[in-house]
Amino acid sequence: MVDRSAPGTESRTRPLQLDAVSKAIVTELQADGRRSYADIGKTVGLSEAAVRQRVQKLTESGVMQIVAVTDPMQLGFTRQAMLGIRVAGDTREVADVLAGLDEVDYVVLTAGTFDVLAEVICENDDDLLDLLNTRIRGIPGVASTETFVYLKLRKQQYNWGVR
Repeated sequence: MVDRSAPGTESRTRPLQLDAVSKAIVTELQADGRRSYADIGKTVGLSEAAVRQRVQKLTESGVMQIVAVTDPMQLGFTRQAMLGIRVAGDTREVADVLAGLDEVDYVVLTAGTFDVLAEVICENDDDLLDLLNTRIRGIPGVASTETFVYLKLRKQQYNWGVR
């Protein structure tokens, strides 16, 4: 599973300000994460070493991650769902437990009808049912859940840019 949380983002109170060159590097990597630092350097006007240093700083600060994005369906995980979870108590504690489950690839604290949203990826419906009944609903503080089963993925992107 891909961990979408970025190291160090929990305590950051304001976004890191990126200069135009760092933004260009991020954009280049979003287009092709396998692109060499030398090629990126030619595009953004830096040496290979300077690009390497900037990428290291961007990843260590939690601004970005370089990962392989997979299609769960192609890997045999045929059931994906978003869970809306209502919590009685500290939502952060429930979110931390959810984040530790292998089947959960996305956890966000929300305001509104649900306190927490969690995306899950399971091999099949039986695995989803087991996850819900034996592990998620048993987490202390989980008051109720609502499951939104994915029927077809129409769009998923990670290249929304740096603006």
